[in-house]
Order: sequence, then C-alpha cells, then structure tokens
Amino acid sequence: CCMNPNDELKALSAYRFEQSLECLQSAKILAECGDYRGAANRSYYAFFHAMRSVFALDNQDFSKHSGVASNFRKDFIKSGIFEVKFSDMIKSAFYIRNNSDYDDFYVIVKADVEEQIQNAEEFCAAVRTYLEGEKVTL
Repeated sequence: CCMNPNDELKALSAYRFEQSLECLQSAKILAECGDYRGAANRSYYAFFHAMRSVFALDNQDFSKHSGVASNFRKDFIKSGIFEVKFSDMIKSAFYIRNNSDYDDFYVIVKADVEEQIQNAEEFCAAVRTYLEGEKVTL
C-alpha cells in the first residue's frame, strides 16, 4: 500500500541525485559545443541538486539557493561529513553561475567551465558515497 516515511525520503533523495547527474551530463555536452554559459549553469545545478539530495534524507529543503548552499556548508562540511574543499567549490559554482546568468558582460572561459565540471563530478561522487552509506538505492 504505502511507503514508510523513511523510504519516501530515500526515494526523494535518489530522484534529486539523479537530477544532479543529468545536469552534470548536460554541462559536459554544452561545454563540448562551446556553450560555456549553459555549461556553467548546468554544472552549478549538479551541485545544487546533489546538496538537496542529501537534505532530502532529513526532510529538509530551503526556499533560496543561498540557503541550500549555506546550510549544506554548516550542516555537512563544518561538521566534517564532507571535505572542506567542497565549500570553495560550491561557492565558486554559485558565483560563476550567478554571473554568467545575470551579468551581460561576464565572460566565462573554457578553463573555468572545465574546472567547474570537474568539481561537480568530484562533489557528486562524494554525495553518491554518502547516499549509498545512508542506504539510498541509486
């Protein structure tokens, strides 16, 4: 009949993580085509959905992107669950995405996008390990 609430949260977590992987794949495709703005946007969303997949297990979500990032840093990086290096990666992805989406004259170069995609891949791999440890079926 019904899933227990814990299983529902795990299913939501898996769904959000799948979204992060789709965004990461899109980022790679867009970068290959030379659409660096689009690639920056999609790689940022890989981070965003991956963070939200972790929060899903605690039935948490935030109304603003900045809330997702700051709470993730507070709850999962400062506490030592995820490595400190991810804090700078998240900040950088947010900064580049914001500027490339909203600043008409912001220029994003191939090297920046490639680094951001690499960072997103590394972050998603760490989140995958965490979710598997929490018994989320991916």
